[in-house]
Amino acid sequence: MNHPDLLTRLKLTQALVLDVDGILTDGRLHFTEQGEEHKIFHSRDGHGIKLAQKLGIEVAIISGRASPALRHRAENLGIQHCLIGIRDKGDALEALAKSLGIETRQCAVMGDDIIDLPMLNRAGVSVTVADAPAVIRARVDWVTSLGGGQGAVREFIDLLIDARDAWSTVMAEHQ
Repeated sequence: MNHPDLLTRLKLTQALVLDVDGILTDGRLHFTEQGEEHKIFHSRDGHGIKLAQKLGIEVAIISGRASPALRHRAENLGIQHCLIGIRDKGDALEALAKSLGIETRQCAVMGDDIIDLPMLNRAGVSVTVADAPAVIRARVDWVTSLGGGQGAVREFIDLLIDARDAWSTVMAEHQ
């Protein structure tokens, strides 16, 4: 962890805001000959999102790209705040926090590229993935050991669960 107060800030987290390409996916873009876009999501990230929601953490998406696959995945996971086609992610984070009745310092944000910096810079906790560019890794509070689309979101959610000492709650229905 880069900052000694990270654990304290994680305990204050009320919302987890995710970029998509490079965070929930490996960042590669797959198109069919007809121009249809395909995305590959990691199932453990999805399960982690459900665990975070169970703990009362609002999970949201702010993405610069729009795709039917993303909308379907967000709907499948019960993510109600799916802001897509966003160019100013910092303003989008401010608006999202306001709509949730929280401050941006109560948001943990995962992003992996320069377009994500405005929201990463305003978040209470900023996170990126192991395969993000060095310029981003140097500017966040925590870097996952996994790459985008490889379970990195789940890795961070596990850290959130640790910070809240909430494993007994998470594991209760699985025993």
